[in-house]
Amino acid sequence: MDDIASLEVRWIQGVTNKNVAFVDNKTICYTCGTHICFLNLKTKVRNVLQSPGRGIGALTANGNNRIFAFSEQKLFPSIYVYIFPELELKNELKGEAQLDYTSLTLSNSGPYLGCCSSLPDYTITIWNWESAEPVCTQPQAGQNIISLVFNPLNWLQLCALGTSSLTVWNIEKSASYHALKSSVVELPSIDGSFVERLVCPSYTVSDKLPYFGPEMPPSAISGLKGDKAESIVDYLCTKARLTPTAICWTATSQLYVGCAEGFLLLVDPDSLSVSVLFNPKVADAIPELRLCSFQGLTLSKNGLIAVGKESLVYCLQIKGTQINITKTWQLDGPITSVTYSPDFESLLLSSNTGHIYMLNPPQSDRIVKVVDVLSGNFVAAALLHTNKNICVLATDSAELQLCSDGICLGSLSLQDEVTSLACCPIAQYAAVGTTSGKVLFIDLNKEQQPRLVHQVHLYHTSVDHLVFDQEGHYLLTGASDSHIFVLDAKPSKRFSVIGYTVVPGSILSLSSQCVRDCGQVKVLALCSRQEGKTCDGCLLTLFTLSTRNLADPDSVDRHGCLSSHILKVSRYEVPQPVNSCVLGVGEVFAYCHRRKTFQQFQLPQDTDTPSSQQVVQLQPEQEVKGHPLGPASLVLSPHQLWLASVGRDGLLRIRETVSMERYIELQCHSCRLGGVRSVSFSADSQTLLTSGFRDGSLVCTNLRIKPVDADKVNKATWYSQSMAHFLKNVFNKENTALTELPEWSQGSPKKAEDGKVSGETDTMDVTLQDESYNSDLSAPPSHPTWLESRQQAVIEEDNKQYSETKRNLRKTIKQLRDTIQEMMRENENLPEIERLEQHEFNLDVEEQKRLEAMVEKEVTRVRNEMEWEILAKCYLHDVQKRECWDSMKFKGRAIKAFHSDHEVKNYPLKERTEKDMEDLRWVQNIRKIEKTACKQSNLKKSNTTSAKEEEWSMEDDEEKSVALTGSFSAQLGFSNPYIYDQFRLKTTEQRINQIILLQDVIYRIKTAFNTEFEAMHRQKVQELNRVRDRNRHIRDIMQELDMNEKLWEPSLSNSEWPERMLTVDDSEIKAEKYLTPEQKKKEEERKKLEEHRHLAAKEDNSRERALDDMMDGVLEVKKDDILKMEIPPPEFVLTKLDIHWSEEEKKAYKEFEKKTKDLNEEKEKYKKLLETEMKKLQAATRDATERFDETLTKLFDKKVRYEMVIYQEELKIAYLVYSILIEEEIRNHELELKLKLEKMLAYKDEIGEEVKRHEEELELFHETYESLVAEDKVLDKEFRKEFFDVPAHVVDHLYKLFKRRPRVQKMRTQTENNSSPFKEQRLCGSLAPDALGKMLKTMEELDAPENIPEGLNPSIWERFCLVRRTKVESEQKVKIKALTLAEMQAFLQKRRDEEKAAQQEIKNLSDELESLHKEKKRFLTDTMVQFVLKQGQVEVSTTDLTADYTDSVLQHRSVVEDLNRTIRMLAEQKIASMVECKDFRKGIIRLEWEHKMRRMQIEDLNNKTRDIQMLRLTEEQQDYLQKTDRDRRVSKQVSILEKTIAFQEKTHLQSVQHRIKKIEQLNRQAAMKAVKNTILEQQLPDMQVTVAERKHIYEAIASEESQAAKTEERYQEIVQKKNLEDFARAQAEELAFLWAELERLRMKNFPSLDKLKHN
Repeated sequence: MDDIASLEVRWIQGVTNKNVAFVDNKTICYTCGTHICFLNLKTKVRNVLQSPGRGIGALTANGNNRIFAFSEQKLFPSIYVYIFPELELKNELKGEAQLDYTSLTLSNSGPYLGCCSSLPDYTITIWNWESAEPVCTQPQAGQNIISLVFNPLNWLQLCALGTSSLTVWNIEKSASYHALKSSVVELPSIDGSFVERLVCPSYTVSDKLPYFGPEMPPSAISGLKGDKAESIVDYLCTKARLTPTAICWTATSQLYVGCAEGFLLLVDPDSLSVSVLFNPKVADAIPELRLCSFQGLTLSKNGLIAVGKESLVYCLQIKGTQINITKTWQLDGPITSVTYSPDFESLLLSSNTGHIYMLNPPQSDRIVKVVDVLSGNFVAAALLHTNKNICVLATDSAELQLCSDGICLGSLSLQDEVTSLACCPIAQYAAVGTTSGKVLFIDLNKEQQPRLVHQVHLYHTSVDHLVFDQEGHYLLTGASDSHIFVLDAKPSKRFSVIGYTVVPGSILSLSSQCVRDCGQVKVLALCSRQEGKTCDGCLLTLFTLSTRNLADPDSVDRHGCLSSHILKVSRYEVPQPVNSCVLGVGEVFAYCHRRKTFQQFQLPQDTDTPSSQQVVQLQPEQEVKGHPLGPASLVLSPHQLWLASVGRDGLLRIRETVSMERYIELQCHSCRLGGVRSVSFSADSQTLLTSGFRDGSLVCTNLRIKPVDADKVNKATWYSQSMAHFLKNVFNKENTALTELPEWSQGSPKKAEDGKVSGETDTMDVTLQDESYNSDLSAPPSHPTWLESRQQAVIEEDNKQYSETKRNLRKTIKQLRDTIQEMMRENENLPEIERLEQHEFNLDVEEQKRLEAMVEKEVTRVRNEMEWEILAKCYLHDVQKRECWDSMKFKGRAIKAFHSDHEVKNYPLKERTEKDMEDLRWVQNIRKIEKTACKQSNLKKSNTTSAKEEEWSMEDDEEKSVALTGSFSAQLGFSNPYIYDQFRLKTTEQRINQIILLQDVIYRIKTAFNTEFEAMHRQKVQELNRVRDRNRHIRDIMQELDMNEKLWEPSLSNSEWPERMLTVDDSEIKAEKYLTPEQKKKEEERKKLEEHRHLAAKEDNSRERALDDMMDGVLEVKKDDILKMEIPPPEFVLTKLDIHWSEEEKKAYKEFEKKTKDLNEEKEKYKKLLETEMKKLQAATRDATERFDETLTKLFDKKVRYEMVIYQEELKIAYLVYSILIEEEIRNHELELKLKLEKMLAYKDEIGEEVKRHEEELELFHETYESLVAEDKVLDKEFRKEFFDVPAHVVDHLYKLFKRRPRVQKMRTQTENNSSPFKEQRLCGSLAPDALGKMLKTMEELDAPENIPEGLNPSIWERFCLVRRTKVESEQKVKIKALTLAEMQAFLQKRRDEEKAAQQEIKNLSDELESLHKEKKRFLTDTMVQFVLKQGQVEVSTTDLTADYTDSVLQHRSVVEDLNRTIRMLAEQKIASMVECKDFRKGIIRLEWEHKMRRMQIEDLNNKTRDIQMLRLTEEQQDYLQKTDRDRRVSKQVSILEKTIAFQEKTHLQSVQHRIKKIEQLNRQAAMKAVKNTILEQQLPDMQVTVAERKHIYEAIASEESQAAKTEERYQEIVQKKNLEDFARAQAEELAFLWAELERLRMKNFPSLDKLKHN
């Protein structure tokens, strides 16, 4: 078929990723599956380009140059560069990428493309796409890069945006050589602060060594080297930083960076400085931008456009560090990317949900949705039978959408995930299957508003298959539960369910074929017989349905199952399992994934006979090669002549059914994203619709038949038209019925068939039911399917019909049960020989056996599970016991005191391994050798030392041994003679040997203590046994004394006897013990033996019985029985009164009383004896336990001392281990520095060679440049010689024209569009040829004939133009060479700077390595030593919990004593001098005090004098002082006072009389008022009611007047208050003035005291 037809893409739908770009001013492009879609924003015209490779990876476009590029998805992918709108391939770039490209970018200023590959190489490459050659590359540089962006003003600079980093890459040029250099931008921390990288400490030798040795960097501590060490340092030595999400170049070649945390940064790529423009965490941040995460940034001429996760777009005006929001746009959903068109007129906004918006800010603020695609992957798609231009599609987000040529017409949310879809040929609706098992019917007559008109619940699993027959009679459904439902497809029948049938296995494929002539619909189902395996199957089931008589009542049974006389079934089996099959006309087409072939099977002619129930074996008639990557799906065209197949390889293949070998194919979807999910034909068989698995794309393809085979197209068209004409009347009728159906809702009433199913049932008396019948009447589930509802209706109908019969049966069964129970009760009372067994009363023995077998099976299963669980726990128990208990030499236990909470624990110890003992022996042997060698050396030195010095050294060693060894282990007798001296530990081997020896000391200390502990534990066990024996004796005594007291019973706890935890006592098990039949038999035998033994013990023994009778039951009278002895009184005491006793009886009674008295006395003595013995036993118990507690206390004290020694030894071990680790870290750091030094030396050599090479190239190029400049100067000098035949004045004029040049840059600037925010690009060596071409183009204007000077010959002008053009070309070459020379010089200077930096780094590394060597040497020589000193010998302040001995010095004791003696002598001298100073100071202080007292007295007298002089006197005081006759004046005053007193007494009497009269009058008035008050109180209730009514009336009438009155009153109050305040202020001022005047007059009238003169 490949020579007669072809496939071409008609339209595509979907957006695979968010990468949307402009290819010119009005056209955008985006990826859709394996295609690139181009959309003209103005005309809405779409174009499609299919990828020449497999799939499309990264995509980029440059609208200024109308270039776009994309990568393919395969191993070793290529990059394709196309030109728009020709869609012509410019070049294919084959790089070194192995898997994929993560990002592509195109430069605005040249044919350059930047790309970044994914793992494993992570290479950034810059291409010249015109020549398809790489300009420069950098491997292992692009890890986690998600975006690359060229600087619009400089192609030599681009920015790489990573998931957590930002890197600026600079392309450095030197002629044709390019180098890619990176500069990492250090972003601020997450709180917005700028923090420097934590620098590791330097290693210069200091005077004081730190207490814990030198500090090492993290790389040395980790032990890693090379790049791993650097990554560890970067991870540990840096704080959490901001996460960049969007970048945008500015007009000044800076970078705006948006962060996920809401920060907006400005980065200078040259200096790598970062400034925070917006911080959302500060208090004065713009509220609107606080929640903006800056997902996209782009620059416009009005400011910065920013979008975040929310559905808002902001236009930001940035001036310095100030940000203002100038405009805000609201969208329907969140936006992820934003970009401007090349002419900066249109703003494009895209989202991950498939929506693309356009905004034209210069013209309007209206946002236009240009692309509206459902988000997610397409689950199913189908074309309408009435209009092939409209398709119905469903996504995995439960959305249904109608599209026409890729444009969305309307959508509907289904609230349930879709699994299948089919369009009806007789009405404008679609059937949709969901995961919940429902089939939804969607009315599509209103394309903009599709609506749900009906739904039916058929399965509890997802609906996998939906198929309409060609004439629209039935809708067939299939799922994995083997049920196929047949529904009436006519809306007029309200989509009623006709019935169902069951197939053997889950349904893998379902297809139908309508035979119009026979009036039959044939259905083929592919089934899988194996449970859980649904990928392929061998069984084909063919059903034949009639199109006429399915509506008869006899067509289905009561449960809805189709009858056998209506449904004709045939079964076939294929030799190989197939994945998909489709039914043709008398044949079946299938795809076998195992063989990867298409197979054609011919059906037998007797298919329709109803008797064919056997399985017929089919053999393939034809088998051709299938898809390279399966499994594949098959679809047959409506006219049955073409077979379409799709697979996981993404290919669509179409072949003719008559010749399957040849086919045409089209790569519709990407195989890396799952390939094709579904395919469907249009009604005319010339349009196909495919949907991808995970690429989110939908492809509509046209089948183009070549003109030579136009009859095949005519057949498909004729079939489509004939079917449309045949179904026209049915379509009009059913479509009208469809539009009349109401919209479905959850509260919609049940349909007619449901009403028939769920009829009312009679209520039943369930009190007579037995429990065994409850399961038959169980209620249906909360959401029953159609089949469950039908079955429930049948049950209810049966219950209604046979309710009386069931009631009678239950009554009879109840009577029978009662009779049997009565018989069983009678059976229990019968003798054993007549009694029947329990099982003989069972009426249904088989049912009982079945139930018992079922129960036994379940019990066996549960028992097996429990046995496995117990076995697992036993295994874990054995492992833990073996590792943690059996391996212990000393098991951990404790000893508790008897009378306190004191507790002593031992040391749990494991047995030392053979390796540990071997290491210990090896170290001891080494120490023996060392000691022997040391003794030999000491013998040689002993000849030169005197005996006295040797004795002194021995004594000194004995005194210092405890202090210098650092522990008290020697005092306890556990010192190891082979332990090193602490001052001699120099090497790592010695430290390791010392650790082994110290561990041996610790082990021996713990072993010794454990031995004593075990002895103490045995002692406690013995003491407990003695206490139990005493308690047993005490309990016997208490029993004899009839005492009931609780005894103290000590016992061992779990910590003291841990073995108890490993065993389980029967009392700890609360559940009933399960016994196996064997165990039950053993238990019964044991009980029988005990009974026999008991009976044998009770047998008659004549000898013992006779001896017991002879001795009255007591062979020996024990003293223990005295308390139980009682003397019986004589018989006459009980029978006679005392007055009737005889003398003998009285004597007998006296004897009885005497014996009784003696017996009582004996009892009292025996009681006291028992009590004394009991107290002795209790005292003995108390004393013994107290002695044990004292011994335990001593053991605890000993453990404290042992603990102290152990901690001392462990502290020494910790110091030794730490020193070993520090030495290892120093060694690691040394190796790391050496490795860095080697790398830096190699790098320096490489840089040096590169510098030499570029210096040579620069020298050669400089010579070329100088020769070119000389040639240019020669052209200038030779100008006049060229025109020697021209007059001189004309030559001068021509020379001026020769020097004249057009202003190309200015002209170009004036012609450019001013809407772009970016300035003119700088001119570099690569852009110089462009400048030359523009210069020559502008020179043509100067060479025009109208510029010829007057009188000049045209031939001379032509010659002049040629000379001038040569000169211009020469100048341009010089300029190009000059630019290139400048680039080479700059490049060389950078390399020289790098060489100097490398030399400086080498010097730093060498210095650091030398410093580290000194530090290592000092650390190894200055060892850490542990001392044990007395408390008085430590003179370091302990303000903290532990003292700091870093700056401490260890001195000899005599030095301190001498110093103390000197201090004491100087202190006595100082005290004596201080006493003298004190006495002299006392005299000085006394004199100073007397002097001060005299001075204060003088001051006091002066103050009194001054007060007397300034005292003010009244006139009376002045008269008193001036007059001398004081007696007469006093007598006169006395007489005046007496007269005044008499007058006041008289006045008082008159006032009292007046008050008495007034009181009487008031009393009379009070009585009158009381009478009036009584009257008023009686009238008060009525008056209150009246007042309340009038108040309400007043308030209702005069509310407004009262408000105005209140306002006026308030105003008058304010005015009055202001007037009063003014008046009070005036009064206060006047009063102040009067007081001042009064004071002035007083001072004038009253003279001072010093002016008075006394006679």
